[in-house]
Amino acid sequence: MIIRKAISADAASVAAIWNAEIRAGVSTFNSIEKSDAEIAGMIETAGAAFLVAEHDASVVGFATYFAFRGGVGYRHSKEHTVYLAPDARGLGAGRALMDALLMVAKEDGVHSMMAGISGENEAGIRFHTALGFKMVAQVPEVGYKFDRWMDLILMQKFL
Repeated sequence: MIIRKAISADAASVAAIWNAEIRAGVSTFNSIEKSDAEIAGMIETAGAAFLVAEHDASVVGFATYFAFRGGVGYRHSKEHTVYLAPDARGLGAGRALMDALLMVAKEDGVHSMMAGISGENEAGIRFHTALGFKMVAQVPEVGYKFDRWMDLILMQKFL
C-alpha cells in the first residue's frame, strides 16, 4: 500500500470512489455527484492535505481535510473525509491514509480534527473510535437522503 499526495491525474479515480458512495452509501448526505474537474480543483487547492492510497498501481482510497467552519477563529480546526473503494476495505488503507493525513495536519498547525459521520454509518464510527476520535455530539435528523432523516455524529481528535 502506497500513500502519496494526490495529483490532478487522480481526479477520475477519486471521483469514481466518492460518487459510488454518493449514489449508494450513507457515509455522506450529499446526493450530487462530483465531477472530475471539481475533484481536480480540490486536489490543487488542498495541496499536501489531499492524499490517495495506491494498491497494485490503482487508486483505492483518498483522504483530505478542509475548514471545519468559516471564520478566522476556527482556523486551527479542520474536518476530514476519507473513502475507500469497496475492494480496498480491510487492507489497512483507511488507517494508513488517516495516519498520514493526521501527520500532515499536525505539521500544518491543525489543533483539532473533526469527523462528521452519519449515525447510520456504524463502521465509520468504529473506525474513528479506533483512531482515537471521541464522540462530542449527536445532532438529530440534520441529514436527509434516501427519503429519510439521518443523525449526524460529530467526533473529534486533538492533534
